[in-house]
Amino acid sequence: MIDPRRLVVLAAVALLALNPAMAAGSPAKSKPAAIPTVAPPPPPAEPLPPPKIYLFRGAMGPIFSTGMDRLSEKLTQAGFSADVNEFTICRWIGSRAIASYKETPAPIVLIGHSMGGLCSVIISEMAAKENIPISLVITIDPAHATDDVPLNVERFINIYLSDSVLGGGNVVAVPGFRGHYASYDLKENPRVSHINIEKSDDIHRQIIEMVTQLPRIQAQTQADAVPLRYLVPGDTLVELWDSGVRLPVRRGDTMESIAAANRVPLWSLAQSNSLPENAPLTPGQTIIVPRHLTPPEPAAAMATPPARR
Repeated sequence: MIDPRRLVVLAAVALLALNPAMAAGSPAKSKPAAIPTVAPPPPPAEPLPPPKIYLFRGAMGPIFSTGMDRLSEKLTQAGFSADVNEFTICRWIGSRAIASYKETPAPIVLIGHSMGGLCSVIISEMAAKENIPISLVITIDPAHATDDVPLNVERFINIYLSDSVLGGGNVVAVPGFRGHYASYDLKENPRVSHINIEKSDDIHRQIIEMVTQLPRIQAQTQADAVPLRYLVPGDTLVELWDSGVRLPVRRGDTMESIAAANRVPLWSLAQSNSLPENAPLTPGQTIIVPRHLTPPEPAAAMATPPARR
């Protein structure tokens, strides 16, 4: 027969084994340690859908604006939706582009040669009335009658010949325009004419790179975007910068050293700042430098233009 006192002792030992805190005098229950809270990572930014690209030929386009067809083929091969159209159905295509955007918003890119350049600006104006942004407009020797660039255009580039009779549109932006703007007059290049300017493989390459980079182009605030207007030297092919940035001059900087550091030709600094190429600089002043959208080719600044076609 088991001694009842021994049973009491055994029960006490078992209780202590189940609850060791009782052996320490049953202290008050401590609050569980706070688990550090970590803010959840922000959701990844929704990638922009691929742009819809509309190209426009000039007058008698199937004969004289064949470069637009070649550019359309290259863009399609690069994976983009790119249609080439006659400028004569400009407003109809514009209405289709606006309806498509309203149904499935995607960046709109408009590229036109000669009267097709005028058409690109007309469609931009149509979109402005519907509060629809236009991501990129490139006009290639547009007609003289081309209107000013409206406020809804985010990025505008004009490549033209100011002495051209068939084109020569020196397109400017409306007052208050805050997008990116760059204008390139190629009249000093004897190899370029109205009927071959849209056929340049180098310009095609840069347009495709620009369209590809649109979702990843380094952001600039509106106040930072400086418009560029260039008379391109005759012995040079130009990189299609879309605007400039203001950089502070540091001690020891020269026009030449700034051009080299930013990999831009010296003439571009001289023209964008209305300064001689050997102008002395003062620390603290600002210099307008064209910004690269994509890394420039090492010899791009001095490439030889293609022969006249």
